[in-house]
Amino acid sequence: MVAKTLHITNGENLSNYFGELNIEGDVFTWQEMLCEGPTLELLETEEFLKTRKDFLNSSYQADIDRYELEQEFQLLQDWQNYTEIILWFEYDLFCHINLVAIISLLVQKKVDLPLYLVCSGRIEHESQLKGLSELSPALLYKHYNNKKRLLASDIDLAHTIWAIYCGCDHSLLKPFITTPSSFDYLSNCLKAHLERFPDSKSGLSRLEENILQIIRDNKINSKHHLLGYALNYQGYYGFGDLQLERIINLLSIFYDTTEEAITLNRKGHEALLGQANFAVELNNDMSYGGVKRLNFQFSRKENKLIKTNINAY
Repeated sequence: MVAKTLHITNGENLSNYFGELNIEGDVFTWQEMLCEGPTLELLETEEFLKTRKDFLNSSYQADIDRYELEQEFQLLQDWQNYTEIILWFEYDLFCHINLVAIISLLVQKKVDLPLYLVCSGRIEHESQLKGLSELSPALLYKHYNNKKRLLASDIDLAHTIWAIYCGCDHSLLKPFITTPSSFDYLSNCLKAHLERFPDSKSGLSRLEENILQIIRDNKINSKHHLLGYALNYQGYYGFGDLQLERIINLLSIFYDTTEEAITLNRKGHEALLGQANFAVELNNDMSYGGVKRLNFQFSRKENKLIKTNINAY
């Protein structure tokens, strides 16, 4: 059989970039945002599509292009036509949740092909982590040539993490933070995920706290200005404009806005000092896979998730 590659990319930006390069093979663009909203373990089902469609409509007034999705899924239906699959995903939580999902889908479909991973992040002589579509053609080719073949243990790990993510107890993810694998950034992403739950003292997630610290420590002129800071200083989350705008708007109880500036109010300072727990008042009821974020709190003292009775706040 003539060698033929199926590339699975993390979004349209990278897929479009491929059009400028001489990388042979077919391209499947995985467009999802599975790090937010409810998910189901079985991905290629009507129930999964309806669940995601309802979430995207209600939370972001977005929709799923059913025809485009079905056309791309056909590539996976015909996986026997390929000799290898290369996964192109980045260092952040956004990408890693999509990555473990697509690997789990391949397991569910009993795809029996060599799997390779191209993953960007740390770049020599660069202070900030880089996404794949941010790389120069030369650097992207270098990453491509250095792709890692995933071991059976890597595939099992991804499949297991996806199942836990879709389940009701995300504290089960903690042991996998220290599990050796070919996923160089998985540990960072799992830590970042656990810290998305409300802190046991303040009720803020790590990202929410970071945004309030940006307001406290910088002269912020507008929400657009704040969004720029939040995008650049979000660490391993990899969130886009829409996600961070939603969080910034939810945090409005903690800051005052004038024509000249955004400043923390008293409640914002109290939250950063951990003087009260604002989880219920903040009312960020986002689902992460199989759980609501208010069903757990993160204890920094114990460095773990604790199941929460929200009425106890």
